[in-house]
Amino acid sequence: MKFKKYLLFLVLAALAVITAACGADSGQDDEGKTNATADLEGSVTIDGSGTVYPLMAKIAEEYMINEQENVSVEVSRAGTSAGFKKFLVDNGTDFNNASRQIKDEESTEAATLGLEVKELKVALDGLTFVINKDNDWATEMTPEQLISIFKADSGIEKWSDINPDWPAEAIKPMGPNENHGTYEFFYEKILDKQDLVSNVNLQQDYSTLVNLVSEDKNGIAFFGFGYYVNNKDKLAAVDVDFGNGPVEPSLETIAEDGDYAGFTRPVFTYLNIKHAQDKPQVLDYAIYAMNNVNTFAGETGFAPIPEAEAKANVEFLNGLK
Repeated sequence: MKFKKYLLFLVLAALAVITAACGADSGQDDEGKTNATADLEGSVTIDGSGTVYPLMAKIAEEYMINEQENVSVEVSRAGTSAGFKKFLVDNGTDFNNASRQIKDEESTEAATLGLEVKELKVALDGLTFVINKDNDWATEMTPEQLISIFKADSGIEKWSDINPDWPAEAIKPMGPNENHGTYEFFYEKILDKQDLVSNVNLQQDYSTLVNLVSEDKNGIAFFGFGYYVNNKDKLAAVDVDFGNGPVEPSLETIAEDGDYAGFTRPVFTYLNIKHAQDKPQVLDYAIYAMNNVNTFAGETGFAPIPEAEAKANVEFLNGLK
């Protein structure tokens, strides 16, 4: 009898060892994290686009709270171009958020420095034109009319120059300054590199633009959809008629093949690949971000990217391990 009990003890012990080994092979801890990344620490530095900032800041917050409490993810918003200057240097930032694609001269600078950079599309944004809430005449316009307000040689100075039924009052055009990818997108893609009107008021901070338009009945500004959504109590958006009737910018209409496609643009973050390979927390954050961009896009004012694109980015990042 004692011998049988001894055999039973040996069997149970062997099963315990096998179970423990299988658990180790699975690479998962009790919280579902991989053992390789369960206890990360260090920092992740991100700068760049003010437009992309709300989305990346939200992802960073969720990551630090729910994934890696010992990793500090610092997100700043110097603007796309200013951010690339901090990114494309030795020991620069780990990521640069951008509301436009990297320029040829920036890619050349990266190559000169020996930096390998990966472009990651994170969301879709709708360029939004905002007006004062007391402006009840310019609520619908065509792209051509909107462009004429900002183009130097259009001859448009007053609202009545666009429509004789509108007030004969001077228009106050505003927008983000040259540090921002939104400015560059507008200047290069929408204005086709034509000069802006001399009286355009360009600002570094989007919050300043919100306040200026909210305080001036004749103000009109352009920026990303997210800043409009978060300030709907202060501003109104111009519905844009691309040829089939006015379209309100919204999460439903902002898409590269949607009703607001004419003013839809992708936004990005750029990753320093060597940093991702040398610093486990940078790669871990990159994978988390691309697994969750569509989860947090809507609540921060962006339309999601196709799931296939997000998954392709995750596969690329997993290949860096």
